[in-house]
Amino acid sequence: MSMNIDALVDGSQQLILVTAPDWTGTRATMHRFERSGSTSEWRSLDSAVPVVIGRTGLAWGVGFDYGSPGDPRKHEGDGKAPAGIFPLDTAFGFAPRDPLIKLPYVQLLPTTDCVDDTASAHYNTVVDRSTVNRIDWESAEHMREVEQYRNGVIVGYNAKPPVKGRGSCIFLHIWAGPDSHTAGCTAFDAAKLRDIIMWLDPKKRPLLVQLTSADYARLRDTWSLPAI
Repeated sequence: MSMNIDALVDGSQQLILVTAPDWTGTRATMHRFERSGSTSEWRSLDSAVPVVIGRTGLAWGVGFDYGSPGDPRKHEGDGKAPAGIFPLDTAFGFAPRDPLIKLPYVQLLPTTDCVDDTASAHYNTVVDRSTVNRIDWESAEHMREVEQYRNGVIVGYNAKPPVKGRGSCIFLHIWAGPDSHTAGCTAFDAAKLRDIIMWLDPKKRPLLVQLTSADYARLRDTWSLPAI
């Protein structure tokens, strides 16, 4: 499985960039960019924002084989956030949909699960377990029970179709503070997350780029990404 990086980037007008100092740290920095068209220059929208990532750092996501042989590769349960470029396609939250949200939206219910059981046909999908014909999973995140999921965005990582065991349930969500970490998601201040959810527009094909600083410097020109 490989990614068509050129097609992803060329089609996007909104970009969230997360860079981490190395593969193992839990803190990173987020920048936000926008442009008017595929041939236009990226424009920075705000100053750097502190974020936290996986409890064991970053690892190359499925479809991205751009590093050295010794670089980590993302696997289920490794506590690492995926490195690469991924679409941002669906928002979620506890409350009913705000009409100002442009992304598709999932209101989290007591029956909403994100399935991380690799044996399930629903692996790496958010489902309402009250509506499926058969619950074939033994492990899932009960999303309505996680306070940090009060607002969030589903990251289109390892999807369509998912590769079993390469990681699941990757989100942007609210952090538990600047000294916290996640199980593999990217988390930050609730107010900033709310601003980003309102800004994201599916017509502009928003992307999340996550890399170490060294790999971003190495791949930025190749992937036609903005300078920071």
